[in-house]
Order: sequence, then structure tokens, then C-alpha cells
Amino acid sequence: MARGEQVIFTNMCMVTDKDGRVLVQDRSDTNWPGMVFPGGHVEYGESFVESVIREVWEETGIRVENPKLCGIKQFYTREDARYVVLFFKADRYSGELKSSEEGEALWVPRSELLGCKLVDGFEEMLRVFESEEISEVCWAPGADECQLF
Repeated sequence: MARGEQVIFTNMCMVTDKDGRVLVQDRSDTNWPGMVFPGGHVEYGESFVESVIREVWEETGIRVENPKLCGIKQFYTREDARYVVLFFKADRYSGELKSSEEGEALWVPRSELLGCKLVDGFEEMLRVFESEEISEVCWAPGADECQLF
């Protein structure tokens, strides 16, 4: 049995400020619309940390400092590749908020986040970002529901 598989690495970052707000992106992509934390693909040769710093900056104008890995999301694509999203958290940053072609960037009070139009699966992801006991959200091949580990 082969041990290798095709893997796609991406990232997502929960950026918080001192006023209890979180940085979100209201995605303009009709395939996965709604609000979500910023992030994107890891480029060839790029470290995971470098990739999340770059992606947050490209999408929001905010340059995070010292992002910390806090969890993982994974599922399989239609082409049977494992799609891995590395979750990071950051509370130190610089820059001025700006939107990108991927969507509007905005600060939302954390207490109001669940009342927003969120991307599919975001509530499960948020549990991983905010829990000390849960580190992974996973959709097994062909599964309709996720598992939290």
C-alpha cells in the first residue's frame, strides 16, 4: 500500500485586537460566500508561518507578528487530494485595514460574530480556534459530517 498522497496546504488566521474584535473577510467568492478569517495557500518553498503572514497582509493590509499554530482542518477534494488548513492565532499586528479582490476586510466584535453570515463550516472551525481541548476538525472521505478531535 502506498504511503504517499497528494496534499494541498493552506492557512487561516484568527487575528484579535485589544477591544475584543476579530479580523474577518466577507468573501466575494460565490463558491464559498460569507465571513471567515483571512488566509490562503502556502506557496512552494514558503514556510507555514511566512505563508500566513503573507496571506493576511495581502487580503487585509494587516501584517501579523508571531502567529501561533493552534489547530488543523482537513478534508478531501473531489480529486482525492488531502486539503489541509493550518489554523493560526495572532494578537500582535501592524498596518492599516484594507479590502482586497477576495472580499471586504473588517473588524467584528467577537460577541457578534455568530450573528453574521458565515462561510459553511465556520462554527466548527471556530471551536478549534478557541478550544484548548479540540485541535482538529476533519471530514473523512465521503463523510457528510465533520469530526472534532
